[in-house]
Amino acid sequence: MSRRIILAAVLAVSAGLCGQAIAQEKSIVVSSTTSTTDSGLFNHLLPIFKAKTGIEAKVVSQGTGQALDTGRRGDADVVFVHAKGQEEKFVAEGAGVKRFPVMYNDFVLIGPKSDPARVKGSKDIVGALKAIKGKSAAFISRGDKSGTHSAELNLWKQAGIDIAADKGPWYKEIGQGMGAALNTASASNSYVLSDRATWLHFKNRGELDIVVEGDNKLFNQYGVILVNPEKHKHVKKDLGQAFIDWLISPEGQKAIANYKINGQSLFFPNATAQGV
Repeated sequence: MSRRIILAAVLAVSAGLCGQAIAQEKSIVVSSTTSTTDSGLFNHLLPIFKAKTGIEAKVVSQGTGQALDTGRRGDADVVFVHAKGQEEKFVAEGAGVKRFPVMYNDFVLIGPKSDPARVKGSKDIVGALKAIKGKSAAFISRGDKSGTHSAELNLWKQAGIDIAADKGPWYKEIGQGMGAALNTASASNSYVLSDRATWLHFKNRGELDIVVEGDNKLFNQYGVILVNPEKHKHVKKDLGQAFIDWLISPEGQKAIANYKINGQSLFFPNATAQGV
């Protein structure tokens, strides 16, 4: 075999390996809240996104507070979470580039069918929390600085209850995600605040049911942010922005709307809404 043929073969192999390496690098890390994973949404969305763009999105599933901290460290390219105040702070401090609204659903109060606090059927979440506290009915808190935990703490505050000072044996913080909180509530017949999507996807319900829903205070907005590439040079700016652009595009919004369980929508796209 001539040197020319050998050289051509070596170059062809090298080019192939280089092409494979480039293909392997076409991926991003998305730091996101547990509800987008536990609800099954990402299992629905990410194959569609990859088929469209060739980009693989690898998800790190954490509570919103932890997800934003992952972005602050530069350990993700994109954050996709649901705590507007924390998201705006993330952008204001320069950790993220710009916040885009993506979709919403709502929180629901889950509780045992025996309903010891007598709140089932109410649309008043503040009144329900007051009743739970008054009856010392068992309540499970995620206690993990997630978006859901932040929403829960805010609701206790709106109820005029300083939960840090007033909690007793009836109030248990587990420091874990939504699925774990629901499992703990199911095992102990306790009340728990959940995002509706994770609840609809949850199988181990036991004696639990939705007891309070429909209060405007339970609105739950999601936003997506590119981690600032000026702070972390390794952030894949173009690929990360491609993911964001797809999520808020008509195609991405339709994919979100099409994700249902038993005919029921889990998330409602609202990328074009203002002030959410």
